Amino acid sequence: MDAVIECKNLTHYYGKRLIYEDLSFDVPKGRILGLLGKNGTGKTTTINLLSGYLKPRSGQCLVFGEDVQAMPPLLRQRIGLLIEGHVQYTFMNIEQIERFYAQFYPRWRREAYYELMRRLQVAPGQRISRMSCGQRSQVALGLILAQDPDLLVLDDFSLGLDPGYRRLFVDYLSDYARSGDKTVFLTSHIIQDMERLIDDCIILDYGRILLQSSVRDLLGTLHRFTCIVPEGYEWTATDPDLHHPTTLRDRAEGYTFLQPEELALRLTALRVPYRQLVCEPVANLEDAFIGLTGKY
Repeated sequence: MDAVIECKNLTHYYGKRLIYEDLSFDVPKGRILGLLGKNGTGKTTTINLLSGYLKPRSGQCLVFGEDVQAMPPLLRQRIGLLIEGHVQYTFMNIEQIERFYAQFYPRWRREAYYELMRRLQVAPGQRISRMSCGQRSQVALGLILAQDPDLLVLDDFSLGLDPGYRRLFVDYLSDYARSGDKTVFLTSHIIQDMERLIDDCIILDYGRILLQSSVRDLLGTLHRFTCIVPEGYEWTATDPDLHHPTTLRDRAEGYTFLQPEELALRLTALRVPYRQLVCEPVANLEDAFIGLTGKY
């Protein structure tokens, strides 16, 4: 599939602090991809690099085949950008801000905006400054969808939303993206929302990509294992196929892409004094994320 986003060998610093080095990934056309990572791993930095707000120390970001640092305005019209769910010009009301934004986008679809406003049950004359944080975020989403962009880039899209608004946001965005063959690149700290929405994920660790995979493949191949070990046993064995093994009293747990039979042989080879080994697929994306990045 054609790549809508191509990040090639990105290296970026804040001062002397390295965010990541030689980072590369693609986002195929028509996919919804979630960027996952703990605080400080570079999620918002990646959004800002893709938007052209930051320039990497080295490497290149391409969107629709064009370098974002020199992207022509007509191409930028094909990108919808949402930063932390906020909308500007809060002194306007629902109708005024729609008319204002419509002037800048030739493919403007006002019906997409007003459909979401109807779901919110907000009056056309309601001023944005008097709305809740969640309602403002929905206004921002409605304005982006009305642009009819081919690529949506959303940073921490569920910030400040209660469960009802988050569910509305996810369902509406999912329906819009899949019905129009749109490409979506997004981040969120609420991984349960991501699992309902995304096709693929990239998991960032500090300075590197741990994994890029479809959610289906990740949940179908990553396993959580537990076993009984002698009380007080400290897990010192290291193996790249065993992710974050820990012990608490007489119980050990970890994560692996190995099959149960392979795992048992590996633990034996590492001389781990285990018994009652249980190995089962991870239950959800949040468990997979914690398993691969660690609890702390």
